[in-house]
Amino acid sequence: MHKTAKDTWVIATKGLTQIKVSYSYYAAELNAGSTFLDPTQLYINPVNCFFYDAAQAQQAYQLQLHIPAAWQIASALHFDEEHKCEIPNFERLADSPLICSAAIERRSYLVNDYSFHICFNQQQMIPWDRVLADFEKFTKRQLQDFGEFPSKEYTFLIQSLPYAAYHGVEHLDSTVIALGPSCDVFGSLYTELLGVCSHELYHSWNIKALRPSEMQPYNYKRENYAQTGLIYEGITTYLGDLYLLKSGVFNIEQYLIEFSKQVQKHLDNPGRFSMSVADASFDTWLDGYVPGAPGRKVSIYTEGCLLAFYVDYRLRKATKNKIGIEQVMKTLYFNFGVAQKGYTLADYQTTLENLAGASFDSFFADYVLGTCAYEALLQEAFDYFGLQLQQNPSKSYAEARLGMKVQQIGKDWQVMSIYPGSPADTGGLAIGDLLVAVNGMRALPSLDHWLAFYENQNKTLLIERNGRLLERFIPEVDRHFFVTHQVQLHTERIAAQQKAFDHWSN
Repeated sequence: MHKTAKDTWVIATKGLTQIKVSYSYYAAELNAGSTFLDPTQLYINPVNCFFYDAAQAQQAYQLQLHIPAAWQIASALHFDEEHKCEIPNFERLADSPLICSAAIERRSYLVNDYSFHICFNQQQMIPWDRVLADFEKFTKRQLQDFGEFPSKEYTFLIQSLPYAAYHGVEHLDSTVIALGPSCDVFGSLYTELLGVCSHELYHSWNIKALRPSEMQPYNYKRENYAQTGLIYEGITTYLGDLYLLKSGVFNIEQYLIEFSKQVQKHLDNPGRFSMSVADASFDTWLDGYVPGAPGRKVSIYTEGCLLAFYVDYRLRKATKNKIGIEQVMKTLYFNFGVAQKGYTLADYQTTLENLAGASFDSFFADYVLGTCAYEALLQEAFDYFGLQLQQNPSKSYAEARLGMKVQQIGKDWQVMSIYPGSPADTGGLAIGDLLVAVNGMRALPSLDHWLAFYENQNKTLLIERNGRLLERFIPEVDRHFFVTHQVQLHTERIAAQQKAFDHWSN
């Protein structure tokens, strides 16, 4: 056998009808998309580590697991008593993760005769009554709008980790969630658990059944470049949280906290003036989710979420609150997903225009394919629903007055982000610099305290950059840079705003 590409081997079978390939796979990373093995569990995402014959993609598989007798199997796959499973083709195998462990707890619930299973791995003291009630609410509300579910049953596979983690990956009949620390999963992280589970469930319709033309069928041998990330991730981000509000799992205050985070990410990122959300979708296949060059890229989750909010407003305004973005996704699902046809960006625009009875040409040209600022769009939508954007200077002196976000690294402070045109920017600071001293004074115990001590004075910062100590003169200006943004209910909503808000939030 010899390798012909990064993921392909050719075997000279010489007329043989059967071959056996044995190999080792290094499995030491634990997140929602990896494969992992230690003395407590075997966790497999088959797409990572299972071979397939590219000439026979529909070939059936038999999978057998050799695991300790005390271990359970959590998966959308169904194993017999010998831990064997028959799988019809590679796509089903590749998209069916599994967890084998002695520490799995599971419960199930029914919605419209569809079965849903929740499996926690290595999580203690699970408040099952609360969890089942909340999951059933958002599941029922999503199903209500689509009218059907793409699978007969669905499994939430939740890896509770002892350290900070947040990651989710969707699959055909299941999802894997990695969340931690496990001691706080049902404390301050509970809203995160609900948010990511609602998000991944919505992916059952929006990406697993309804796919862009570039992913229909999915190509396992190369990147599946597409410009439609604002639909398959952006709309999912928007509706995943909105369904928690519509189902009564979140109250309006909880929802607006989560939505405000998206607004904050968008307005803090100067990359929005450099890259369109369509281009970001394409590039996500190239550099994933790493920050990359400062000010260059945007997130399809954040940008897509905010554009979905605006589209939702446009539809409701045009139809006197009869139709929202949920109807758009239902139409796309039945026109393309059920028919197993891939959609394009143009199909999305046509669907919007047909339902709204108005052109979206400028919207796509300026905001989907272009880099025009979103502020005016968001303000229109806020006004329609009776919301307002509250803006306050950051409480951090470094952020508000100098335009830099920092993180403490030992006794120093590392620059993590710089606002374009701010004193930190014009003074020559760079991301990655370590700030050591302010006007000759060691920046301990707090950089902000020393910066504030010299308020309204120009400052000289001692920094370490690539092993060299440098001084940088930082001018002080009378304005604020990084600002905190909070979306709130307007205190004086008029009747029309209240009506629009009620239709949107229920």
